[in-house]
Amino acid sequence: MHQHLARFRPGRIATDLAAFLLLAAAALPLAAHAQGGTTATPTVQLPDFSELAERVGPSVVNIRTAERAAPATGSGPMDPNLEEFFRRFGIPLPGRPDPRRGGDESGQPQLRGVGSGFILSADGYIMTNAHVVEGADEVTVTLTDKRELKARIIGADKRSDVAVVKVDATGLPFVKIGDVGRLKVGEWVMAIGSPFGLDNTVTAGIVSAKQRDTGDYLPLIQTDVAINPGNSGGPLINLRGEVVGINSQIYSRSGGFMGISFAIPIDEAMRVADQLRASGHVIRGRIGVQISPVAKEVADAIGLGQPRGALVQGVEKDGPADKAGVEAGDIILKVDGKAVDKSSDLPRMIGAIKPGARATLQVFRRGATKDIVVSVVEFAPDNASAKAADEPGGAPRVAKSVLGLTVSDLSDAQKQALRVRSGVRVDVADGVAARAGLREGDVILSLNNTEIANAKQFAAAAAKAEKLRAVSVLVRRGEWTNYLVIRPAQ
Repeated sequence: MHQHLARFRPGRIATDLAAFLLLAAAALPLAAHAQGGTTATPTVQLPDFSELAERVGPSVVNIRTAERAAPATGSGPMDPNLEEFFRRFGIPLPGRPDPRRGGDESGQPQLRGVGSGFILSADGYIMTNAHVVEGADEVTVTLTDKRELKARIIGADKRSDVAVVKVDATGLPFVKIGDVGRLKVGEWVMAIGSPFGLDNTVTAGIVSAKQRDTGDYLPLIQTDVAINPGNSGGPLINLRGEVVGINSQIYSRSGGFMGISFAIPIDEAMRVADQLRASGHVIRGRIGVQISPVAKEVADAIGLGQPRGALVQGVEKDGPADKAGVEAGDIILKVDGKAVDKSSDLPRMIGAIKPGARATLQVFRRGATKDIVVSVVEFAPDNASAKAADEPGGAPRVAKSVLGLTVSDLSDAQKQALRVRSGVRVDVADGVAARAGLREGDVILSLNNTEIANAKQFAAAAAKAEKLRAVSVLVRRGEWTNYLVIRPAQ
């Protein structure tokens, strides 16, 4: 059996091994080429934020605010047992100052809150959130070199939650402002602030979303950067060391960080800050309308297609929109040619227009679009429009239809109170009408994009609508106008 075994010859094995290695080395590029790749896989490395923290950190400040409490009055003797109960559980004594806030009975400043900010210029202008300094009588800024400087509030804008304060100093390190337009979802960002009063705390994450609509005046940047109480007003920084946002709020069910935080885009914030530095307040445009989102079923029912634009629920009497011919029930689709994708876009777009200028609105009304030119005025609180009278309307009256509605004509007094040319009053709403949300006292202005002048016209329009799967009804209720959808087949 041994004669069938090959003899051990070291020289031969070495020669064969060398040949094999040469062939294998030659085959590697061919295999890589056949797979359409390269011979080396690039190594992905996580970013190192240490250099950014060193560079930007000195421009970030801690902000403490205080307010003066009025001296306690009327604090008579308290039952000793009740007083001990309050003290044991750390509850401020009724009518007495709260020792946790550092105040006393003399009305001295009490600690109100802690936030963050960042230096905009070497001469001491600092940006923060408006809610950080709201109600403050004293503002103290602490720099990274431990200097404490008293600051004065230059201006604060609640609608954008942006504020500017000023300290008397020169040669301060200041931040570089970035371009939000270049910011991408998934991009690494870093935050510096004072969570829970811990100065110059650095946290990092990625951009989760842009243009996030949270119901605030400005669209926000969503990130997963850890933000906690005290971070408010601090900068959101990209990998180039540029500020791209102001950390403003978090989504939380517990009060602490849950992985979702929001920052005000720095381009919007700087527009506000520039006005605050120039005049101490922000000037915005307005046209005098109350608006709401356009629901999908409403968009389908009125022939708009995709839900878009801003539904005009009310028009301020003698306001710019009213004078220009905008009506309740109109849907504003564009402002100066720029699309209004959602209702929250409209206040921002109008607010950015200088008061005194004219804007062209494209509105959708009863199945067609039209352009309306409106003069923009300076923002001021909207005046409440007149409320509808509650007394029943005048004859004639239309009995209940398959839509579940009994309606009657409006009196002249009701039309004047509502500031409408036409419409019918709902006297009874049952069945599908009640399920759609209509109720007694509502005023129907249009049915399926057809303006309703009186009860007789309503009866004719309702008869045609009974065979439809969905009927759009433009309804006025008090000061508000909205679309409701009745489904006769239900």
